[in-house]
Amino acid sequence: MSNNGLNYKKELESAAKSMILIHDPRLLMKIIVRMIVQKVGVKHTGILLYDNEKDTYILTVSGGVSGLKVPAGFARMDSDNPLIRFFREGFDSKIFGERLLEAARLKLELTARKHRGKTAAMLKKISYQMEIFDTAACIPSFFRDPSSLKDVLMGVLLLGEKKNNSAFKQDELDFFAALASDVAMALRNAQLFKELKQELENRQSLFYHTTTALAAAIDAKDSYTHGHINRVIRYSQLLGEEIKKRNGLNGHFMENLRLASLLHDIGKIGTPEKLLNKPSGLTIGEFKIIQQHPLDGVKILQSIKELSEIIPGVKYHHERYDGKGYPEGLKGKQIPLLASIISCADAFDAMTTDRPYRKALTREQAITEIERGCGSQFDPLVAKAAIKVFSRLKE
Repeated sequence: MSNNGLNYKKELESAAKSMILIHDPRLLMKIIVRMIVQKVGVKHTGILLYDNEKDTYILTVSGGVSGLKVPAGFARMDSDNPLIRFFREGFDSKIFGERLLEAARLKLELTARKHRGKTAAMLKKISYQMEIFDTAACIPSFFRDPSSLKDVLMGVLLLGEKKNNSAFKQDELDFFAALASDVAMALRNAQLFKELKQELENRQSLFYHTTTALAAAIDAKDSYTHGHINRVIRYSQLLGEEIKKRNGLNGHFMENLRLASLLHDIGKIGTPEKLLNKPSGLTIGEFKIIQQHPLDGVKILQSIKELSEIIPGVKYHHERYDGKGYPEGLKGKQIPLLASIISCADAFDAMTTDRPYRKALTREQAITEIERGCGSQFDPLVAKAAIKVFSRLKE
């Protein structure tokens, strides 16, 4: 327990627990600065954080008494800045025996004239910098680079004077040093988390573009239904949004719906083109071959772990609500909602697209067919949404 009644060990443990849960570097720094100002009673404080892209240290966050605190973004220090060099080159440990710098001790060091030449000049510049920023102490924040096994300066905590104008006590400085160490690790983890998230988003984008290209190749096999997949995606999304208004479908479901509708016919990669493009009706044997495409789609997708949740939409999009569909003859609510939505979107597009053996139905005629199939071919929930959605579509 310190003289000001603050239990620094407890505060450090509390701060460490909070840091684990925060993956936003800026938010993390704001919380740390606020805690120092409010609980330790420092007039102002700020954090110089290394910007890897610009190769410079920027005062990213600041807090405290207005008029005393240095505005965020105001201070920038390059790698050759005296204060940055002081910590990066280990002068703090060499001169003071610890990783911190107090303005008062620095002035005593300069008064004693223990240093000459470049070191003395550097210390004078640092003292001047600390006066400009009204900084009583600077605490470096290092993290260990696993590849080089060297300590890398990630940032510097700038501390103004205490509100009661007293000097920092040793337990307070120890607290700041431990806090800076924890902050470095937390910031590094937050940055890695952000980079990982960005990488996953990039991979997801690449994956989606790749699957889109693959689906387009399947789409192109059937010359009579070119553009079918894009239309089914659009209709499925519209149906999902309509059902979402009542049933509260979440964003994860909608993303799965987008992918499942994109890949619903992926199994047709194994279907002979002469069947897909046959200008007349199919024989029973030929229809059985066509009926294999949902299961072929499952075989293609099941090795991709990330697509496990969309496989039911691909597998069951030809099932009927009355149990007369394929491949398993599922009935009623046994059919996943994902598949029921794609089934209705798929059927609407089939009805409103020209085929060699029949002309396309009008939108009104297709809606009438959906009404007729409500509860037999289509899930009533989906059919009712479809009637609303497709009635608003323009021819």
